[in-house]
Amino acid sequence: MKISRRAFTASSCGGLAAALMAGPVVAQDGSISDELLGRTDFWTALEAYAYAYPLVTMEYTRRVITNVAEPHGTKAPMGQIGRLREYPNASFRDVTAPNADTLYTYAFFEVGEEPYVLSLPDMGDRYALFPMLDGWTNVFEVPGKRTTGTGAQTYAITGPGWSGGLPEGVIEYKSPTSMVWLLGRIYCTGTPEDYAAVHKLQDEVKLVPLSAYDKDYTPPPGKVDPEIDMKTAVREQVNALDAVSYFTLFCELMKNNPPAAADAPILEKLATIGIVPGQDFDASKLDIILHRRLPQIAFARIMLHFKDSGGDIKDINGWAYTTKTGLYGTDYLQRALITAIGLGANRPQDAVYPTSTKSGGGLLSRDYNGSEKYVINFPEGHLPPANGFWSITMYDAGYFFVENPINRYSISPRQDLKSNPDGSTTIYIQHESPGAAKESNWLPAPKDKFILMMRLYWPKEGNPSILDGSWVLPAAKKIS
Repeated sequence: MKISRRAFTASSCGGLAAALMAGPVVAQDGSISDELLGRTDFWTALEAYAYAYPLVTMEYTRRVITNVAEPHGTKAPMGQIGRLREYPNASFRDVTAPNADTLYTYAFFEVGEEPYVLSLPDMGDRYALFPMLDGWTNVFEVPGKRTTGTGAQTYAITGPGWSGGLPEGVIEYKSPTSMVWLLGRIYCTGTPEDYAAVHKLQDEVKLVPLSAYDKDYTPPPGKVDPEIDMKTAVREQVNALDAVSYFTLFCELMKNNPPAAADAPILEKLATIGIVPGQDFDASKLDIILHRRLPQIAFARIMLHFKDSGGDIKDINGWAYTTKTGLYGTDYLQRALITAIGLGANRPQDAVYPTSTKSGGGLLSRDYNGSEKYVINFPEGHLPPANGFWSITMYDAGYFFVENPINRYSISPRQDLKSNPDGSTTIYIQHESPGAAKESNWLPAPKDKFILMMRLYWPKEGNPSILDGSWVLPAAKKIS
């Protein structure tokens, strides 16, 4: 991980200065003091914070999502399947950046003591994928149409220390950690008929402990902990932890969610500040000055990676996206950033999510605003190349759906898009209807600021492809 002193000046980090002005480690201009910058333990602690961020965030996410007695909406107890039954509307506020393309079928479960068996039904020709994330947010397996086909499948997800026999026809998936997050997605058009078809498939997805496989099994009620904060956003809860609490939890989590073998070099450094896998955190090795200041500085550095990523984040025609998601190797800063802004991200072969907050791109770009009109024009033969599907979703400034008269939150080929006489396809992005003749291609906008997000599921490989840059998403251009 490369972290320069320049990254911590007021000019290069913007709001970081305001967040850190109090205390002896920060100079008057908002930069970090030379005394602190010259200390090895400061840089080690910064690396440690980013390295730990995914595992700590996953734990807080698990606590919130599973803190219910029975499955409901976006939450389900440990070891039980949760099923989202319909797409959110503009009043939905449970999670940011919801989608209106796939219905989630999800679960958190622990495989440290016993494997769990996941059974998937025959999906016919329907697009679906069931990525499984370990505690460090790596997508370690992803059965689905792209990888394993759409026929009925059965998998045993086993823990890092498990060995034993499995029933015939059950395929083993070895999880690197005890914590597993299943985050399945099934494509749905949103019509009453298709909702019913997908609900049937969701109900046929089963998750049971290995000891209950092929038996009648009723999961026990979930345990509700009243001490868990169910209102504050997970990221805010994690960021509010002081360094000692943060690293204490991190070390506890590593006991059942071991680091990868490739992490040996960074773990050697982390040992100097009291972080050793399998052991409790030794707070005496972390300087007292860093106890309170470190989380603010370290998280600012994670977010700075969005602009200072050395190519991890691309910005083309006003669309920012990355193809480095799902599997991170030793790129700990990228892993931490995706955890902060897109927890649960797929591998790029399964999905890429270009996002745009300004029109046109370049130095003259401006925030989108519903008081103006915009178009995205795809030349003939250059619609987004995806084997699964593509869509463009409209969000307000808070990444929530926008209320509109036709209840349309995203636009995709399922709207029967109309082509222009020259074969091109134009998407109209504006607050008022562009007229009946163009309404099939209309993505309604709010009256004020908004954000656009494209989803390309199972993007095509080879020319043209967003994965290698041979296909480029056109800019959204202002026309009034």
